[in-house]
Amino acid sequence: MLFYIVPKCSSCVLHCIQFYSDGNFKFMLEIPLEISLADQGVSLVNLGYDPPEERGRGKIVTQNLQVFTNKTGGLCLFYYQPPKVLQELTYTVALLHKGCSKTFKVSTTMTDPKHLKKVSFINIDSYVAVYLPDEFLHLINTRHPELMCYHLFLAAEDARISGMCCDCPLQTVLKTQVVECCTGILFSVSINQEQLLTFLIESRRDCDRLAVLHCFLLHLDLQPQMETQLIEWICDNLSTCLIFDPIQEFVIASLHRHLSLESMFLDKLLPYTSMPFWSQNIDGISCTSDITDMPILKDGIFKGFWKKFHSELEHMKQAQQRFLYNNHMPRRDWCRLISEVDTVEKRNDVYQRNILENAKKVLRNMSTRKSDGRTVPLNQEEDYLQKDLMGLMMVKLKDHLSQHLHHVAKNKVEKIVLDFVCKQLDLVSQILEVVWRKHVLDPDVLCLDRSGSSSEYFAFHVMCRITDATSRMCMPLPPGFQTLHLVLAVRCLPLGNLLHYIDSGVLTLTETFVVKLFKELNDNETNKKLKCSIILRLPENICEKVHNLWDYAISNNAIAMKYVKKLLFRLHQREVSQQSPSDRSPLTINFLPLNYLIMMLSELEDRALNPFEEDNIDAAFLEEIALKQTTDLLRL
Repeated sequence: MLFYIVPKCSSCVLHCIQFYSDGNFKFMLEIPLEISLADQGVSLVNLGYDPPEERGRGKIVTQNLQVFTNKTGGLCLFYYQPPKVLQELTYTVALLHKGCSKTFKVSTTMTDPKHLKKVSFINIDSYVAVYLPDEFLHLINTRHPELMCYHLFLAAEDARISGMCCDCPLQTVLKTQVVECCTGILFSVSINQEQLLTFLIESRRDCDRLAVLHCFLLHLDLQPQMETQLIEWICDNLSTCLIFDPIQEFVIASLHRHLSLESMFLDKLLPYTSMPFWSQNIDGISCTSDITDMPILKDGIFKGFWKKFHSELEHMKQAQQRFLYNNHMPRRDWCRLISEVDTVEKRNDVYQRNILENAKKVLRNMSTRKSDGRTVPLNQEEDYLQKDLMGLMMVKLKDHLSQHLHHVAKNKVEKIVLDFVCKQLDLVSQILEVVWRKHVLDPDVLCLDRSGSSSEYFAFHVMCRITDATSRMCMPLPPGFQTLHLVLAVRCLPLGNLLHYIDSGVLTLTETFVVKLFKELNDNETNKKLKCSIILRLPENICEKVHNLWDYAISNNAIAMKYVKKLLFRLHQREVSQQSPSDRSPLTINFLPLNYLIMMLSELEDRALNPFEEDNIDAAFLEEIALKQTTDLLRL
């Protein structure tokens, strides 16, 4: 590609010619630029180094203008003009594939105008580095340039490119390759992941942390060891990041990176970061944004880079936010969605069956995935709320993608959605796996009769943050997560704190946990208080299944209440059937004296054992329960 500028009266027009290996060429692009190049020495050198004074002009370069492309269809024009004040350097990037331009102003300590010659633009594919030795290194994100927190601005000692001369300007000749203009040596330029991780560990600003995480998760090919170190940093800094949630950033960005490989347009439909808004300033640099004119493509047949560039332009013409799948919502909305599935939507058999079938696909896929070497004791179990959430998420995401991916087959969309949900569950399990391995947690962590260690408390804290992060994103948790979370809570927390976590929704009671609680713990005073507190907080669907596991007054009370409810319902049905249709009315009993209640139940039983054989209750047992309750109420 050859880019060149044709000066006009008050502005310029950028043109591009595409050359082909067979000797043919085509005019591909033109776009007006709001810059003026009249009466100024200009250096247009995307290949080679040819300063004006060597061409006999005798004029020092006052502008530097370069055009860069990347593999995802990005086309950017960078230029800077000498500042009127040396302590403030201004440069502009026109993001032609985004329809906008950004002008950055950087505070410097320059005192010599000759130092301006050292300003370099370096293409690193997803980023373009603006580099001024001993002053700053600005990595501009050309794929997601919306907010300043997606870029990385380094100053002073952090702004170093190792292995190069500091007094010599650099010139990009190819992607990720630069030449030292004073020596002619060609260098390959890349982002050093180890140094980037070191900078992340030492950084104290949320803007730097988010920019580095964004770079790691979306633009770099992470090796397993580096990914493990990144997760370790996330778990160790959950409370230091105040403006964004690093767990959410890890999950959302990793999902975007993984799923964008499935289809060309998925990166436009899935969120790529946990921070859609950022209002804070970044020290040392300021930014202003402007809208640019749309590029005009001359040819109607696009291949290679131009096909991707055309796709970017078509997407830019639409309202971008309308396409993004929004999975970030408050906890109350998450609860509302689940309650809708549990009540209104369940009346629609087709809709509910669709949700359950999708949830079964996720659970089946999770059970067949390899778990070799896994140390986290996550057992395959089904929690009805998480099951509903899995199915609901698949249905919502499938509807979203089907609305926009018209060229993708239905079975392909279903596979993408299934991969999305399963990958999200895998990412949560991956975080836990790193914690378990780093702290060498014992497999006996599932035993309830032991106190927790500091490592187990750390794991519990991480799981609390995962629960909070996923609930705000309306994402399900892996099977077995909530039971493991509850076991750690029993081991690590005092009873009062444990109950507060349950009442506030941080911990969710599961049938597996309650069965484990009743079977493993004896009935000493401490365990009795724990069991009583738990059984009082059980949802009705779990209570009906586990109340007969514990022979204790409060459990017997639950059995008696359930039994009386069934007998009264039978009595109501019998009385209604004996009445004439005109006399039938709902049975309402506001108060039943104790003697009448016992007599009525005895008549229903006909002096036989309870027909519900699994409970094995008779009237004498109910009388005993009722008398005990009366004694307690009257404090006798």
